[in-house]
Amino acid sequence: MIIYGKQLFLYLMAHKKEVLRKVYLAKECNKKLFSNIAALKIPIVRLDAKKAQAMAKGGNHQGFLAEIEPIKTVSLDVLKDGNFIVVLYGLTDMGNIGAICRSAYAFGADGVVVANIRQLQLEAVARTSSGAIFDLPLVLAPDGLSALNELRQAGFVLYGADASGKSIKSVELAKRKVLVLGAEGEGIPAKALAKCDVKIAIPMARAFDSLNVSAAAAVLCDRMINE
Repeated sequence: MIIYGKQLFLYLMAHKKEVLRKVYLAKECNKKLFSNIAALKIPIVRLDAKKAQAMAKGGNHQGFLAEIEPIKTVSLDVLKDGNFIVVLYGLTDMGNIGAICRSAYAFGADGVVVANIRQLQLEAVARTSSGAIFDLPLVLAPDGLSALNELRQAGFVLYGADASGKSIKSVELAKRKVLVLGAEGEGIPAKALAKCDVKIAIPMARAFDSLNVSAAAAVLCDRMINE
């Protein structure tokens, strides 16, 4: 698996060096940084701009790319002993998924479930999460309704983010809870929303449709952890 981007690369160097297999450099770096990279004792390959761009598939690699061990998702059972889980129901934008994983990890979620999508591009999610998914359990659940049922049966209360819901400020939250977020524009599908115990919303100070789903996720995660 190939990852790219300076911020993600430096995060892995500092916190997850064991996943790095090979480093690709497409620009000169200062002596201290190069010395730290060399200290990893893994192959370092110099790339010209054309090869680096091809390896990053046109993405902004900033001169830093690496081959890493494949990222592994986990089963839903791994999360059932936790107290706070985030379920992303039908989200397909990898940038939003990664950003939400970053917020979920920062605010103390026990894991994220990505439900009802066909494919999860883990390289993109790793990059937009700034490396958070290397420490945050991630579940891929093709059957989202079954996943929600399992979590309810495991004792979680399901909170579905919906514009018609109660203000998150007025809701008394359960100890073991799941935040369910839907895709931008479409929201949580009706069948999935019906599985939720409580519908919640973020009160707005001004007349405005809604926040971006990743921004809304950050606000709701903060409320659910720091009520």
